Amino acid sequence: MTNMNMIQALNSALDNMLERDSDVIIYGEDVGYFGGVFRTTDGLQEKHGKHRVFDTPLSEGGIAATAFGMGLNGLRPVVEMQFADYIFPAYDQIVNELAKVRHRSGGEFWSPVTIRTPAGGGIRGGHHHSQSPESQFTHTPGLNVVYCSTPYNAKGLLISSIESNDPVIFFEPKRCYRGPFYGDPHDVPTWNNHSEAEVPDSYYKIPLGEARIVMEGKECTVLSWGAMVHVCEQAIKDSGKSCELIDLQSLVPWDKETVVNSIKKTGRCVIVHEAPKTSGFGAEMSASIQERCFYHLESPIKRVTGWDTPFPHTTEWDYMPGPARIVKAISEVMED
Repeated sequence: MTNMNMIQALNSALDNMLERDSDVIIYGEDVGYFGGVFRTTDGLQEKHGKHRVFDTPLSEGGIAATAFGMGLNGLRPVVEMQFADYIFPAYDQIVNELAKVRHRSGGEFWSPVTIRTPAGGGIRGGHHHSQSPESQFTHTPGLNVVYCSTPYNAKGLLISSIESNDPVIFFEPKRCYRGPFYGDPHDVPTWNNHSEAEVPDSYYKIPLGEARIVMEGKECTVLSWGAMVHVCEQAIKDSGKSCELIDLQSLVPWDKETVVNSIKKTGRCVIVHEAPKTSGFGAEMSASIQERCFYHLESPIKRVTGWDTPFPHTTEWDYMPGPARIVKAISEVMED
């Protein structure tokens, strides 16, 4: 076991898979010689060669299209979209080609592509380096959607994603690359000595579709993913309530059994995510929970989310859900 930050854990996962499977290749903008803008692929080209880890032009559509073709022909491409905000030029290839090839061919063909992309706010990136567009892809049948939150689950989930025969959109909360984010922009801890930063150097997997219970509780269930998991952790401590915090880890498929069992126990639910409220994945979860847990709910489900506006630059900390907003939601569901 080695204490790793999230960047190092992702790098370790990629290194393991390059060693284990000769069909795995890695490419994207600046991922080769430079090692990625966040250094996630640092050293991999030097170790594994330019034929397996290489740079591409600034063409997200071209990256996705070539990955689709390579996957059809037996390779396992792992491509990086430098920021999730720039994934949209590749949207047609992802939604109309990658997501549909297994179904349109009656299972005869598939393309096991993993698309990694840093997402979310918290780095003062403004409009085009801060969005969290996961619900754009959870609405597309044929895609798996994963959102890691710690070094340990980042590595295990990425390995499972690469080994999946279906395409995976793998979101990485860039605010948590070098340390967990608890909602205070002036307090910037690292992953040093954090239990979730103890990562095996060797190969291991976390199954897709399996949630993680971060904190156990009996009065309210709090659901989240990505950087917001840590903000929720702080909010629960601030609230003084006995809340069960669940990190979904996988959005498609999501772990309905773990979520439903928790809400049957607590009778209350708060859902937290960075993306805007309208049509966010929290809305899908809320509807699904209502269908399955109606007679167990003691109060309406609350959502704490980003606002229905473009992501701001100067008011970033007002946009992102913070502990105070989450504490308020927990208090409100406890009142009913």
